[in-house]
Parts: sequence; C-alpha cells; structure tokens
Amino acid sequence: MRLIALSGYAPPAVESLPNIGLANPFASEEYLHQLLKKAVAAGASDVHLKVGQPPGARVRGGLVYFRLDRLTPDATLAAASLLLRGREVARKVDTISEVDCSYEISGVARFRVNIYRQRGTLAIVLRIIPFKIPSIDDLGLPPVCRTFAEKDRGLVLCVGAAGNGKSTTLAAMIDHMNHTLSRHVVTVEDPIEYLYEDDRCSVSQREIGTDTPSFADALRAALRQDPDVIQVGEIRDGESMDIALKAAETGHLVLTTLHTPDVTRTMNRVLALSQGVSEDIRERLGDSIQGIIAQRLLPRADGAGVVLATEVLVGTGSVRESIKRPQGNPALKELMEQGASMYGMHTFEMSIKQLLQEGTIDRDTAKQYLGF
Repeated sequence: MRLIALSGYAPPAVESLPNIGLANPFASEEYLHQLLKKAVAAGASDVHLKVGQPPGARVRGGLVYFRLDRLTPDATLAAASLLLRGREVARKVDTISEVDCSYEISGVARFRVNIYRQRGTLAIVLRIIPFKIPSIDDLGLPPVCRTFAEKDRGLVLCVGAAGNGKSTTLAAMIDHMNHTLSRHVVTVEDPIEYLYEDDRCSVSQREIGTDTPSFADALRAALRQDPDVIQVGEIRDGESMDIALKAAETGHLVLTTLHTPDVTRTMNRVLALSQGVSEDIRERLGDSIQGIIAQRLLPRADGAGVVLATEVLVGTGSVRESIKRPQGNPALKELMEQGASMYGMHTFEMSIKQLLQEGTIDRDTAKQYLGF
C-alpha cells in the first residue's frame, strides 16, 4: 500500500509510505503515524478512516482521499486498537459502539479521536489539534473575546454547530489568561484537546473517563479545587447547566459551549436545559451572563480555506434586563445591533455583510447564509 497524493489536492513533496511488509499495514503504528503526518502536512483538519473507502482528509473544507487501497474491517479494527492502546476500553474494541479519546504524535500534533460503529464495522474520525494554541487575533475573533477572558466572574458561552471551532476559541481565551493573568484554571474535557503549559496561570486539565466519570461530577468537584476559572467542554444536561450557573453565581468565571446556532436559540436552549421555574432561571442567567459568542466557518472567496463569521452578545444592563423580563424589552437582536460601536456586539448578518464588503467571501456564500 503506497501513498502517492491526496486525490483532488497535491501537497508538495509527497512521498511514499514505507514498505513494512504487512498484509494489514494499519497493524503498524509507524504506518498510522506516516499517514497522519501526511494529513497534517497537507493542512487537513480531520482524517477519516472508514471501511470501503480509502483514508480521507478534510482539506480547505472539502473531503478528499488518499490514493490508497480501500480500507477493510481488519484495517479499521487494527487502527482503533492502536489509538486505544493502554486504555481499559481497548479490551472491548470488538464490541464498542462509540468512544472518544485523544492521541498524540510527538512533535507533530494531537488528535481528538472518535471511534464509532457503522454497518457493523468500526470507523474513525481524527480531529487534528496543533500543539501551538492559536491566539485570539490568529483566529480572527472579535476583540471583545479578550474582554470576556479577563472577567473575574460570570458565564461565557461559545456556541455553534460541530466543527465550527468552539473548542479552539475557548483555548485561545484560556491561553490569553495564561500569559496575562494569575489564576487557577480547571478544564473539564471529553477528551483533552489543547495542552497548556503553565505560565502565569496554573491550568488543571481533567478528561472524562480518565480523570473523572462525568461533566456533572467534575463540575461539582471543581468548586472544591479553588478555581478562578472553570472551562467545561460542553453543557450536555440540566444538571451540568445548573452547576455551571451556581459556579458563575459564586464568583467564578465559567467558559463553556453549546451546540446552538445563534444567540437567540442559545437562550432558548439554556432555558430548556435548566432545572426550575423559567422566571427563576431567567433571573439567574441575566445576573450571570457575561457574553455569548456564536460562530460559523464560511468558505473563503479565494478558496484558501475558511473564515470565521460571528455573532456576539455582551452582558450589558439592557441585555440583562431583556433576559430577565423579555416582555416589553428590546429583543436581543435589536440590542446587538444597537451595541455594535459601544460594546462590540453584532449579529451574524452584520458580520457576514462585512466579510462580503471586504471581499473575503463571495455573494453566493453570503446569499446562502443570509438569503439576499
């Protein structure tokens, strides 16, 4: 089995994979590493291993394939066994339905791994996590994200569909804290993605399934670990939402994500998740909210990857009042439009129109997302 190039994308100086003389090359960690290194060198964001097709990679937003043989059930089983090596679940690799883990190639990258079963065989998607944490400026995030990261207390939500960079945004904010503030930061992740080297902050990273059994358990325990900041990979249930609000109410800064597309639907999702009377939750959320960053990755007009479009809500007095008592108050969209120059708020429509005016995206992309 030889790697010639990525079909549809040819990175420079592509070489063959070593001839390791095995009927199933994925039984060799060396072969797996070479494949992943090629994907990293090509600028891929994800690698796909699925029975019946060659190994694939997402490059510049599109899925392309290595010029290799189609994968067999034995190949994906062998790759899964390598990725899970040393973990308890590796003993049950023949029976797992889905599992998350992390993997690292020293000096190359870390990978967030999801192994799942489809049509009775194992498939794998590896998200490439670079060792270098991108800065707020590198990501093109609004400057107000720096302000959110410097808050002493409250709740900051980063929202958007899967694959739109929410985890990377939170990592950039924590990295900013790490180099500018003296804090104890506790992260709860599934799995751990970016690795932080303590600078001015002490950063404790806990992984679900390895360091703690669940998000809710880790959140409860975090309150006894003298944290200044708690970062929760994702709020998945009402219990976690309630504990996150309690942490924000008791003087901690809580950063977390939700799979919601925009600010308005994020509010609806928080209310649906939260336990208790709706009016009480609105009061608590209004008191705690520092900001919401909603994000979408859009294809660039020049074809060179993607660009970030955002919607930002800042917890001003008017915003807090509108959350607590929505009847008779301006809608959140109206407040975002009004607070653009003073507070750095904006809607997706404003962000996408600016990208169009700058020529970063084309009219077809803008039309797709805005409908004009």
